[in-house]
Amino acid sequence: MSRKRIAQLAVLAALAAQGHSASATDVFYLEGVGAVSRSMGGAGVAQDLGPSGMMTNPATLSLMREERQALFGLDLVTTDISARNKATGETANSDSHSRNRGPYLAPEVAYVERFGKWSFGIGAFARGGLGTEYGRKSFLSRDSGGGDTGLDNSSRLLVLDIPLAMSYQVDDALSIGASLDAVWQGVNLDLLLGADQAGDLIGGGRVSGSLLPVLGTVPALQGAHFSLTKNGPIASGVNAWGYSGRLGLVYQATQATRFGASYTIQSQVGDMEGDATLTAISGVAGKIPLTGKIKIKDFQMPAKLSVGVLHSLTDKWSVAADISRVFWKDVMKDIKVAFEADGGGNLNVSLPQDYRDQTILALGTSYVLTPEWTVRAGVRFASQALRSGTLLAVVPAIPTKHISAGFTYAFSKSSRVNFAYSHAFKERMTNRSLPNTSAPIEVSHSQDNVTLDYTISF
Repeated sequence: MSRKRIAQLAVLAALAAQGHSASATDVFYLEGVGAVSRSMGGAGVAQDLGPSGMMTNPATLSLMREERQALFGLDLVTTDISARNKATGETANSDSHSRNRGPYLAPEVAYVERFGKWSFGIGAFARGGLGTEYGRKSFLSRDSGGGDTGLDNSSRLLVLDIPLAMSYQVDDALSIGASLDAVWQGVNLDLLLGADQAGDLIGGGRVSGSLLPVLGTVPALQGAHFSLTKNGPIASGVNAWGYSGRLGLVYQATQATRFGASYTIQSQVGDMEGDATLTAISGVAGKIPLTGKIKIKDFQMPAKLSVGVLHSLTDKWSVAADISRVFWKDVMKDIKVAFEADGGGNLNVSLPQDYRDQTILALGTSYVLTPEWTVRAGVRFASQALRSGTLLAVVPAIPTKHISAGFTYAFSKSSRVNFAYSHAFKERMTNRSLPNTSAPIEVSHSQDNVTLDYTISF
């Protein structure tokens, strides 16, 4: 396979990934990139993950023995998400009500080549995302007057990462690495806010713009609905490009023990822009739609600091541990929405989120059964980043505990397939507070992830 052809495949996979969503479980992040890391609870800062290591710690590319490696893979994510109205007992289930909802698929592709002490790589990976689809018939689609609006409540976030990575082997013990990443992110969102939610946002100074007095003139206002969704397999209602990157190192302390560290830089992505409809719901006049342009402003992925260790207990059995700190507090204080009506006028809304920084512990083990078979297992524990008082039903990124397993089967010294299964245990969170919910809700979220990738060396 020519290098030119591999580069073309990387670009095609990057474009294809825009059409699919991945539901992440470290808030919006996937719990490890690539099947090897995923099967070990997401650990990987200090070990050879193959080409996917450029997304965890670019310095691990220096651990590659072969001159060239290419990776082709696929993530499959199935979710179990529901929201229960604790006042009435009704349940809204997130399901495949539309063509661009789960199960979610995310392709991954990468290529690495080594030149002496230098290694260079390029890839395309789904860094994370989220997806819900409650449809238009649940209690979430009722206005403050109890009327069924027939309006959707749903979400889809996809973050695509295209890293250009390099590593340098300083000496037999130390390697350093870095990457510069192009980042694309897109959002679909349908969200109904009841009149009580809108009133609480206004009272808290979270709504402004020339359309605010107009909303006050709507007779018997019962709610407002934002719709910024393109209901197709390759589309997002709003999207934007930007950049990120990461730095890393690995250090072979002893023959049996290796340490690693990496730092992912907070993304710098432009405001996501697109078309939208703002619908005011009147108890007298019914639905009053306004079309226009919308922005989700300053929506970024956080910085992340990780340190890890890999220790070989025997020549066949190794254990790994990573600890990470993810700085969600810096990027998820509010979700800022700015709407410009086609006929004139604007409305700015700031939905409170107030995320906490998150600490994550990943533990994994790997055992070589035969020259062909290697088996792995892992667990992952994270602190809760979301706060119950600001939980949105359409953003239920609450799982914190995972268990995983997987294997590698080597067809030959240069060709192998890696498989991983990861389960996020069901997490529940209750929100009884305005403005992000009108009815008291309990949201539950669990999911199963399967990753399959193929690596060829040449």
